[in-house]
Amino acid sequence: MSRGGGSVTDAVETPIAELRGATKRYGAVVAARGLDLAIRRGEFLSFLGPSGCGKTTALRMLAGFEVPTEGDIFLDGQRVNDLPAHRRPVNMVFQHYALFPHLTVAENISYGLRQRRPRPPAAGIAAAVDRALDTVRLPGFGPRRIWEMSGGQQQRVALARAIINQPKLLLLDEPMAALDKKLRHDMQIELQTLQRNLGITFILVTHDQEEALSMSDRICIMRDGQIVQVGSPRDLYDRPKNRYVADFIGKSNFFEGRVAAVEGGTARLEAPGGITWAGPAGDGVAAGQVATASLRPEQISLTRGEGGVPVTVVNRIFLGEHTEYLVRNPDLGQFLVLASRQAEAGEGNLEPGETGSVRWRDGAARILNNN
Repeated sequence: MSRGGGSVTDAVETPIAELRGATKRYGAVVAARGLDLAIRRGEFLSFLGPSGCGKTTALRMLAGFEVPTEGDIFLDGQRVNDLPAHRRPVNMVFQHYALFPHLTVAENISYGLRQRRPRPPAAGIAAAVDRALDTVRLPGFGPRRIWEMSGGQQQRVALARAIINQPKLLLLDEPMAALDKKLRHDMQIELQTLQRNLGITFILVTHDQEEALSMSDRICIMRDGQIVQVGSPRDLYDRPKNRYVADFIGKSNFFEGRVAAVEGGTARLEAPGGITWAGPAGDGVAAGQVATASLRPEQISLTRGEGGVPVTVVNRIFLGEHTEYLVRNPDLGQFLVLASRQAEAGEGNLEPGETGSVRWRDGAARILNNN
């Protein structure tokens, strides 16, 4: 079962939405190029990437606000290129919520229902508003004005307005960008719970890797208008296909060298100082090319003793359950080590200027293409 509650097998066979070769051009500018993606029923999918990577363009094509220059958009098996936004079974929560300040909370939430023809009965609309307010944990807030609500409450009102029409897709365009860090974390939990309870497919656009990692069933990483890699947060973290993905998902150390050999999916990379890295090869890694060994900070152990790679501590940052060390080696340069509180209890804290040594297990690094 997926985290959203749908059967993975059924979801793959009958995607709720698809991008098939979807390309969007604005004159000479290509905002999205050849996007192919099947979106599963009931999943929480995130488009992740830097500004200008094409993630919002992909979202807007699904919503119907943009028409692909080439390729097709499918919703529930139906080609919808020419179907206007208001006729698609899709709702969108915008970054700044787009609430009407002159209307009450209830009037904002019921706006979509009141635009239907024929309009539902007033009692039915009121009951639907109450259910939506209960769902987003704002019971009794219907009479309030928007300007009386906090940022987090306004976001919940925007969510209630989006879900009241029972869409098949709920699109979220960086909805937490305006919230402070604590409130953003709280709303991440709220959104996960809401999505799980409703069973609606959520599609989030964000440039925040932590947000995508913590909330998503799958993440679609984009760069320069193209999809680079799609997978679960764990897959992307543990098995990035190239340096770009490894750099964008979590923290990683990168050590450049030349690939000596690739055998059976394992590459051996020779780095300065006679250090050799061996590990799973990413896409396009071939013998003789310059490539990068990627090693996560938590995969490195730091000790006071000798016998490993010698380092000098440059900086130390206490993070509660872990301590992040910035260390330096003459050949490898500066890199990060993440030490747990348990590891520090055995070794003791190392302060800036102290020397020690680092080790990692064989095969811990991934050898990645620099592209």
